[in-house]
Amino acid sequence: MGAGLPVSADFGEYVRTRRPALLRFALAMSGNPSDAEDLVQTALTRTAVRWHSVELERADAYVRKAIVRLHINRWRSPRSRERASANVPDQPVAPEDSETRQVVWAALAKLPPRQRAVIVLRYYEDLSEADIAAVLGCSKGTVKSQAAKAMVHLRGMTGLRDDSPAEREATERHHGRSQP
Repeated sequence: MGAGLPVSADFGEYVRTRRPALLRFALAMSGNPSDAEDLVQTALTRTAVRWHSVELERADAYVRKAIVRLHINRWRSPRSRERASANVPDQPVAPEDSETRQVVWAALAKLPPRQRAVIVLRYYEDLSEADIAAVLGCSKGTVKSQAAKAMVHLRGMTGLRDDSPAEREATERHHGRSQP
């Protein structure tokens, strides 16, 4: 935090304990380590100013919501027209997962910000539809529809399928087909 900003001891402790998880979340949102750092720093700076009114048990949701909104607003700005390089830096990845992870990561980066936020909050942060709706400031129905659209796009871009009855039904619904 800045030198002129008084920080409460409990906020300092929150930052020390939760910053790594918040950075992982922001990285999943942005796909870029330096953007993730900026998102977390900005979100925490804004949270510090309002920390006295943030309920400690809701602090993660408050900061995640700030990160999501900052990310979406950045995406809308002219700066967002920048494109990430296709060359992924060397990162430690389990060998058996390496190719699949890279394919999924690349596909996730191509999703619109709201769909990406829903997928990251659901599958990376393991939040419920209600919690995601609260973070994004929308209805549970919007969360469900954005998740469904995102999954169709991800499946199309990656070619990965889970072949479950729910998967087949979602694919058929998306393509306007039904089984007799």
